[in-house]
Amino acid sequence: MIPSWGGETEFADMRAAYDALDERTKSEIEGLVCEHSLIYSREAIGFADMSPEERDHFRAVRHPLVRVDRRTGRKSLFLSGHAGALVGWTIPEARMFLRDLTEHATQPQFVYRHRWRTGDLVMWDNRTTMHRARRFDRSETRDMRRTTLAGEAVEAGLDRAPSVAMNGRMPT
Repeated sequence: MIPSWGGETEFADMRAAYDALDERTKSEIEGLVCEHSLIYSREAIGFADMSPEERDHFRAVRHPLVRVDRRTGRKSLFLSGHAGALVGWTIPEARMFLRDLTEHATQPQFVYRHRWRTGDLVMWDNRTTMHRARRFDRSETRDMRRTTLAGEAVEAGLDRAPSVAMNGRMPT
């Protein structure tokens, strides 16, 4: 079911966002490792009450801030709403810097907004895309189905996993 207004999904092309960075910033972020945690993203919107088991389950994982498609050599940012720290940086410095990178990556020229219609199928690669749902009338139903395909594990400092083409309507 699709709500009468809102409920779109926005997809930010993190390859194009990386390409558009100035050379100084590209140099600065090369080799940085980002910590992603559901704890950080939940606390940022007011969900602070988590059991010790939940905190253990959602502990931070490390990913390179810049990923490289080993087939093409093309680089992309690896950001999300869960990105809350950079290894070796203070929390305030890291969060301000990550906020600036996210603002850069979500400029209109890098974002595709999908307005859902019944029967739509949209595919994207989470390794090169950041996505978010937009507000909608909560008194209506928004029924979305999701399938996640597993791929190669990626850990900071190891060889990067390949990217795959996303929805044909995305900018490249």
